Amino acid sequence: MPGDPQAAGSELPACILVFNASDPCGAGGLAADITASASVGAHPLPVTTGVYVRDTAEIFDHSALDDEAVGEQARAVLEDLSVQAIKVGFVGSPENIGTIAEITADYDGVPVIAYMPDLSWLRESAIEPYLDAFRELLLPQTSVLVGNHGTLWRWLLPDWDGERSPTARDLARAAGEQGVPYTLVTGIPLPEQFVENVLASPEKILGSGKFELFDATFTGAGDTLSAALAALIANGFDLGEATSEALSYLDRCLASGFRPGMGHVLPDRMFWAQSDEDDEDDEGDSIDTLMEEATSFEGFVIPPHDTKH
Repeated sequence: MPGDPQAAGSELPACILVFNASDPCGAGGLAADITASASVGAHPLPVTTGVYVRDTAEIFDHSALDDEAVGEQARAVLEDLSVQAIKVGFVGSPENIGTIAEITADYDGVPVIAYMPDLSWLRESAIEPYLDAFRELLLPQTSVLVGNHGTLWRWLLPDWDGERSPTARDLARAAGEQGVPYTLVTGIPLPEQFVENVLASPEKILGSGKFELFDATFTGAGDTLSAALAALIANGFDLGEATSEALSYLDRCLASGFRPGMGHVLPDRMFWAQSDEDDEDDEGDSIDTLMEEATSFEGFVIPPHDTKH
């Protein structure tokens, strides 16, 4: 058939199913998932779980969609398209978490990348039920958990009383008790304005990257990283390669960040598409070159998650 990419022998992009909320300012949520995953070569299938009321400085409110509507969106595309990875961001309610957990259990051969954002903006009475549902229903289906060191510490080890801060392995061990094989811990403070991002299993540290802190407050970095990671895994990279390249991609997004409003700086997820007037032939900003230059973590393959419902 003319115009049919499959008939022409073209290689189709991998598809990732994304559960997240709509963000009207484009800082995070589905906006981040769509642009980041497309930037690294995947086709996003965005399932809207709710809507934020927010600007680039803060979140004012959030309205979750009914869990039946979330499930119908996902089931419709899953019956039509082959999905190579699933990414879960903030989905708004315990009921939506339950619906998504049922779907991931039905597709237990598909890796699940779950991102836990900072929920301090959410009303206090809603935080604990959300975190409990995520822990009990979705973590057993999660292949890779992604989150900031402080956020994961408060959630997974709230009673930590050690003299030192918990390590990435401590957090991975806590996540592993719920069935998570790998945890990517970001933003671990280091001296001299550096942070460390560490990929760990409950047994060992699998890789780490040191990055210099930017003199800016960013919004949307976590969704950007987790979406890029899911897209790279969907495209067949092992987890070590995917982690290295997703972190390198995020670093370049932040380095090219911009401030479109009166709030925080946003990652430029399409930095590689901007023309360089000084040197149009310079390929240093291309996404392919970025991937080639990424420092590899230890290579390993994500096992299918075990259904524990």
